[in-house]
Amino acid sequence: MSLDALESARYSRHLLLSEIGAEGQQKLKAARVLIVGAGGLGSPAALYLAAAGIGRLGIIDGDRVDVSNLQRQVLFDTTDVGASKAERAAVRLRALNPLIEVRAHALELTAGNAAQIFADYDLVLDGSDRLTTRYLVNDACVLLGKALVSAAIHRFEGQAMSYVPSQSPCYRCLFSDASEGVVPNCATAGVLGVLPGLMGTLQATEAIKLITGIGTPLLGRLMTYDALSMRFSEFRFRRREDCAVCGAQPTITALHDKAAPEPGDPPLALRRYSGAELLELLRRSPWSLTLVDVREPYEFAAGHMPGSLHIPLGDLPRRMGELRERSGIVFICAAGVRSEHAATLAAAAGLTELAHLEGGLLGLAGAD
Repeated sequence: MSLDALESARYSRHLLLSEIGAEGQQKLKAARVLIVGAGGLGSPAALYLAAAGIGRLGIIDGDRVDVSNLQRQVLFDTTDVGASKAERAAVRLRALNPLIEVRAHALELTAGNAAQIFADYDLVLDGSDRLTTRYLVNDACVLLGKALVSAAIHRFEGQAMSYVPSQSPCYRCLFSDASEGVVPNCATAGVLGVLPGLMGTLQATEAIKLITGIGTPLLGRLMTYDALSMRFSEFRFRRREDCAVCGAQPTITALHDKAAPEPGDPPLALRRYSGAELLELLRRSPWSLTLVDVREPYEFAAGHMPGSLHIPLGDLPRRMGELRERSGIVFICAAGVRSEHAATLAAAAGLTELAHLEGGLLGLAGAD
C-alpha cells in the first residue's frame, strides 16, 4: 500500500524517522483501529491517530456530549453539547485528516455486538470509564485475537497496559475480577482535566508502536502515573495459568456484559473505607488493622500514617507472604488507585478481609 504525493507531504515528519519511514507509514495506512469511548482518553488518542494516518479509525460511544465533558474531552466544543459523541467525533476527525476512513458507532458496546464490531478492526484502544466495559473489551480481544491498548484514570492518577494475543498477559491476569462499585468514575470521583490527555496520548503512542513494530510496548507491564508528583512507575506481571479468559483452562469462552466472578475465580471481598471511617476505626480498635502503604519509597519517606507497613506496589507479589498471617489489611496510596490494585492482587493471591482507603491519603487529609 504505497503513499501518494499528498500523503508523503502530510506525513513527511514520520518519513524522516528511520524507525518509521515509508514502510512504517504504509503500515499505519493499512491499520484498522477501534477506539472504545470518545471521552477523556479517547479524544486525544483519536486526534493523534487520525493525524498519524491510521487507515481506518472507528469510534464507538453511545453517549451524547454534556457540558461537563468539555473540561477534558478535547474532541468537542460548546456547540456539540447534546450531540452524539461518536458522530461529532467522526466529523472532527475527518476534518483533521480527510485522507483516512472514519467510522462512527453511535451505540453502547455489548456482548451481543462486540464480535461484529471488532471484526472490522485489528487493534482496539479501550478508553471506557466503566469497569464492566473494560472486562468486556479485554475478553473480546482475547477471544477474537485482537491487540489491545488499555488505560484508565482516577482523580490525579492514570494507568496503561497493552495486550497482544499469545505474547502477553491480559487485563484479567492482573485484575481477575472486581465489582462495578469498586472504582468510582469521573462523575463521582472527579479527575484532573489534563490527566486523560496524557494517558490517551500514551495509548496512541502504544498503538503506533504496535502497528509499526518499533520500540518496546507495555506487554506484561502496568505503567502508572501520578500527576501530583509528576512521576511514572511500573509494575510487571505475568500471564496467570488460572486466568479465566486466557489461562490454560479458560472458563470464559463467550462474551458476557457483566464482570461477574467466574467458576474458580478467587473471591474478592474488598471493602472501601472513607477517610472518616478509617480514622474512626483506628481510634476505636487500631490493633485490628494492618495498614499497608503501597506508594513509592520517596512518597513514603515524605510522610505516612503511623504504624504503616511499607510495600511498594511493584514489590507486592514477591512480598505477599508477609501479609498472610495478618488480618484487617487496609491498602493505602496517594489517591486510591494503586491501593485498589493492591487489594485486587492480594485477593487473587488468596488473602481475605481486604480493604483500601478510597481517595487515598489526599482524601484523608480533610477527614479529620
